[in-house]
Amino acid sequence: MGPAGTLSLAGVLSLVGVLAGDNGVQPAGTPLTPDLGGTVAPGWDALSHNRGLDCWEVRKRNSSEWCRFVRSNPDCRLEGGFLDYLQGVFCVFAPQLLPLAVTLYALWLLYLFIILGVTAEKFFCPNLSAISTNLKLSHNVAGVTFLAFGNGAPDVFSAVVAFSNPRTAGLAVGAVFGAGVFVTTVVAGGIALVKPFTAASRPFLRDVIFYMVAVFLTFVVLYFGRITLGEALGYLGLYVFYVFTVVLCTWIHRRQRGEGLAPPGPWEPEMPTDAEEQESSGANSGDYGEEYRPLIPSRETSLRILTAALSPLDYLKWRRKPWYWRLFKVLKVPVELVLLLTVPVVDPDKDDLNWKRPLNCLHILTSPLLCVLTLKSGAYGLYQIQGIFPVWGLVTLVGSILAVITFITTSNEEPPKYHCVFAFLGFLASAMWINAAATELVNILRTLGVIFQLSNTVLGLTLLAWGNSIGDTFSDLTMARQGYPRMAFSACFGGIIFNMLVGVGLGCLLQMTSSQLVVKLEPDSLLVWILAGALGLSLVFSFVSVPAQCFQLGKAYGFCLILYYLAFLCVALLTEFRVIRLSVI
Repeated sequence: MGPAGTLSLAGVLSLVGVLAGDNGVQPAGTPLTPDLGGTVAPGWDALSHNRGLDCWEVRKRNSSEWCRFVRSNPDCRLEGGFLDYLQGVFCVFAPQLLPLAVTLYALWLLYLFIILGVTAEKFFCPNLSAISTNLKLSHNVAGVTFLAFGNGAPDVFSAVVAFSNPRTAGLAVGAVFGAGVFVTTVVAGGIALVKPFTAASRPFLRDVIFYMVAVFLTFVVLYFGRITLGEALGYLGLYVFYVFTVVLCTWIHRRQRGEGLAPPGPWEPEMPTDAEEQESSGANSGDYGEEYRPLIPSRETSLRILTAALSPLDYLKWRRKPWYWRLFKVLKVPVELVLLLTVPVVDPDKDDLNWKRPLNCLHILTSPLLCVLTLKSGAYGLYQIQGIFPVWGLVTLVGSILAVITFITTSNEEPPKYHCVFAFLGFLASAMWINAAATELVNILRTLGVIFQLSNTVLGLTLLAWGNSIGDTFSDLTMARQGYPRMAFSACFGGIIFNMLVGVGLGCLLQMTSSQLVVKLEPDSLLVWILAGALGLSLVFSFVSVPAQCFQLGKAYGFCLILYYLAFLCVALLTEFRVIRLSVI
């Protein structure tokens, strides 16, 4: 599918998806009076007053009643988002065109994963790295805080969005547990299959113990069916304690080594030497353009700098890459172009810190405008001040003035002293992009669940977990093939600790108010308990088997983990389709 197909898909979805209106639930006791523009079917009044009716019931009714059912049932209202996918599929498309609607939604779902991946990799993570550099954080602290946040941003934002609505909380639980099982079995087993290695013992035991504690805490929360303010803070506090433990273990390890004079122990992750770093950096595709650079640098005009900065294609790399890379790049170009226009990126590794004067001045206008137009699906940006002037107009006016002042007082050659502020602006703008994409992702998954009569939990443990973990899978396996399996194996367990503790803790904490300090997390089926048990069992298996093998991990260990995941997936799907029936006490 080329760029024209991508743009047409987004255009079709914009036309067929009904813009979300008031997503709030009406106060108790207020009758539902949907304006259906026609005669109400017999018995429909009683149906509309049944506030506990599940949205899944829509597929059990006559196709002529689908649209009225979705519009009148509060359970069919999607929280947040720019498009109402349920009304789009049941009101815009004719019943016989349902397969076409599902196909378009599936393609849009895949593209949302691309948006999440591109935003996190090329805009969110670099700005986090620049912030940690400006704050002068050590590599260990930055790795378990900012780097973990960057790598887990799609998972965390998806969990926060899903927890915002009790009807989609199962998505968050399924994604958190499902991604945990997937990463600790398929990804970890794949690393052992690609390159057998000796695991870093102390970091492995530390991470597995912390992760088992997090899983046990989540199991207790699910058992009681609620999470209190203290428990939500406990999640975040446990992660802070984990960061403290990493820093303390690193300090103790350095003291034992005599500040690096002793030879590395068997528990240390493999790190590239200076020669390897120089060799790998020399093979970087960007260095092929060195011979094309002029010997005497010339002063470029602002228009030329802006044009070059907004080009998402490297033509030298384009000619060397295979056709499938080019096809995927064509799909990413529209996303990258919009992100380049709205998200500044500060790169500490470059001499000019990636300072592009005309583009950065444009970011002073576009980034705040993006934030107000994506926050609460544009509700704040469209708000009329005193009923006269919209908020987005005020932001545009102030941003334009600041952009002009910055352009006049700076030069193209040297970044200003306050250039680090753009890293924080880029972090905020990319976070808003990820949050907006995650909101659409959760809503479209819930819509697919209604169409196919699937629970949110099974959608979370499959589509959402696979989509958010695919980037980690490729990066970890690539790292293992390049000769760093220890580092990749440590990333498997270290990253998901952040996703579970911060995703659940922050997601529930943001839903609490002064009058409601409890978030209900009632498991909707036996599948939740199978998920929790499978994740706990996989961690116990690795916790016992890895030390038993003297931390020598080979192909047998990898095969066992992958077979375990396949068996778990079969049990989960059989449970979802009611083949396995057990009563939960």
